[in-house]
Amino acid sequence: MLRRLYIRNFTLIDELDMEFHSGFSVITGETGAGKSIILGAIGLLLGQRADMKTIKQGADRCVVEAHFDLSHYEDMERFFEENDLDADLEDTIIRRELTASGKGRSSESRQACLDGRVATELDRVKSRAFVNDVPVALGVLKELGERLIDVHSQHQNLLLGKHDFQLSVVDIIARDGQELSAYREAYDAWRETRGSLDELKEQLAQNRQAQDFMQFQFDELTAAKLVDGEQEELEARSETMEHAEDIKQALYETDHALSGEGSGIVSQLRSAAQALRGIGRVFGDATELAERLDSSYIELKDVAQEVSAKVEDIDFDPAELDAVNARLDRLYDLEKKYRVQSVGELITLRDGLAGKLNAIEGGDELLKEKEQEVERLKAQCLQLGGQLSKKRSQGAAETEAQIARRLTALGMPHARFQVEMSTGEPTATGLDRVAFLFSANTSSVLQPVSQVASGGEIARVMLALKAMVSGAVKLPTIIFDEIDTGVSGKIAEQMAQIMAEMGAQDRQVISITHLPQIAALGATHYKVYKEETPQGTTSHMSLLTADERIAEIAQMLSGSSVTEAAIQNAKQLLRVKK
Repeated sequence: MLRRLYIRNFTLIDELDMEFHSGFSVITGETGAGKSIILGAIGLLLGQRADMKTIKQGADRCVVEAHFDLSHYEDMERFFEENDLDADLEDTIIRRELTASGKGRSSESRQACLDGRVATELDRVKSRAFVNDVPVALGVLKELGERLIDVHSQHQNLLLGKHDFQLSVVDIIARDGQELSAYREAYDAWRETRGSLDELKEQLAQNRQAQDFMQFQFDELTAAKLVDGEQEELEARSETMEHAEDIKQALYETDHALSGEGSGIVSQLRSAAQALRGIGRVFGDATELAERLDSSYIELKDVAQEVSAKVEDIDFDPAELDAVNARLDRLYDLEKKYRVQSVGELITLRDGLAGKLNAIEGGDELLKEKEQEVERLKAQCLQLGGQLSKKRSQGAAETEAQIARRLTALGMPHARFQVEMSTGEPTATGLDRVAFLFSANTSSVLQPVSQVASGGEIARVMLALKAMVSGAVKLPTIIFDEIDTGVSGKIAEQMAQIMAEMGAQDRQVISITHLPQIAALGATHYKVYKEETPQGTTSHMSLLTADERIAEIAQMLSGSSVTEAAIQNAKQLLRVKK
């Protein structure tokens, strides 16, 4: 539950530090006193967007901080673990800080901005959010806020006309989370496979349209008898043959230098080695030198033999050169035609075409298998959807019974409320379509509740729904913002009793109200009021004492001029002894 709310420099609030209590509390105050400002500050903690108007005039920084006791609520620790946050369930602190980026503006410029007369890049608000002093993204703050506080304002009554809201109410009462999760898993699998089937159909249709062209390309590349690395080898052979005469001349000159009669290096080297060995007995170094010359002689002799052999191998054949160049031209033409850079890429393209052609030939079989898979998954989806529908039917019946009982307690004994269910094709939420039908009396025809219920009737229906849902979902704090619109007298008191009952079930319920009948039943009473100061108008909030509550409720009963009768009436409402 919400234990403490601290606000500084938020619109008309200089500073507010207020403690809250469990059970049923009420907040009262004149119209325009600032009750909506309190809700706006709480909205920031729930992840709502902020603008320059949220920061009080003359201030550069706004802070809203709330302390929550979550020690009695399940599954909260899992949220902190999943988001890597420190968990202190007895004192969980949520803080939102807003900073005006146009920090150096003059007061006149700032006021113009706040009045909406100036809008520049400098007027943006920088926002930071923290959970237990750990910075978090607004998305995390919003997710946590939805688990902590449910704010019901007048515009939420519009939800009665939305089918997804109505279905969610039935799901909560049906407690069908397990069935819904199983269905959604099957639905996602069916939808994904159905999408891949559509892609396969489109691909096969495109392939069939291009089949003749792909076949021509495949045949052309196959006829080319492509070999990976062939191009590089042919380019080397072509280069060699085009320079055959130069190569042959160089090899001939090298052969003559190495093996020429009398003047060849090899024979002279051998003679030199023999001469050194002849003086080995009288000149010791000669033997070592001779051995070194022998080693060189062996290496050069081997080179000379290889050069001599290559002289015989090199022969210029114009016909062979033409054949090599013709083959290269063919490869170059194919690479240019198919916009690739190598024979390897041509081979990859050819193999890819082969795969597509094979897929076309086996496409009907593949398509049949995929269609069977889609049908199987749809059947599974329908089966699980049927189980979900059965659970929802039970929840719908329970919803009807609970709402009828609560509407009777709210002064509508003849009202009828029906959950109309119909089934259709699978959607992300199941097979069911839900509509809330309503009639204020037994003689009227049941129609959609948002179309036939008056403002006061809708307020009572929504309160009944909230009370019912809060019994199934344990939400720490529920705030009703003027849910009493359109009702008064005895009905208002009955609405207050329901809210008080909700607060008694280990839950915190706060009602912002203008009705004394509701204000009187609050276990705790807060008042929001404005004060004019030399610095401007400021809003304040205070916890009322017993005597202050009498005065406040008397004023709510009689207006600005409080009469003795109003005071006595207030005491009676508060059940205070004279």
